[in-house]
Amino acid sequence: MKFTIRAEGHPNIRATHRTTFEITKEKNLTPKGDCIVGVNAEIGISELPEKIKRLLLLDRQVKIVLELPEYGIKETVRAYGDSRLSFSHSTDIVIRKSNYVCGRTLAIRANRAAIDFSREFVELLKDRTELLFTIEL
Repeated sequence: MKFTIRAEGHPNIRATHRTTFEITKEKNLTPKGDCIVGVNAEIGISELPEKIKRLLLLDRQVKIVLELPEYGIKETVRAYGDSRLSFSHSTDIVIRKSNYVCGRTLAIRANRAAIDFSREFVELLKDRTELLFTIEL
């Protein structure tokens, strides 16, 4: 099953966080948001389809593909769902390398974080480029 969320880049995207990455419905971003790779997302984690939520609660592996369709560049991350996920946050979706879970968490034990994305990918995001965030289960 695949589900894609549209978001966009922002001039303040740094993508230097070592343990997480995030997309958010928020339109603005300060330089402090070093894990954020996409803003103005169509939905927050609480609005994910119920079928996606149910599959993630089964601790299954999930593939997350971040794509800049205008440039044909993709970043792929593998992570895991968890039975503790609550999907309660209204604006954010976070993927973590750790086992930490909160209302913003989509997946844990990820093999990559924001710092691991290519700098070319990050620089293109600074031009408010369209970002496709696809969850594959």
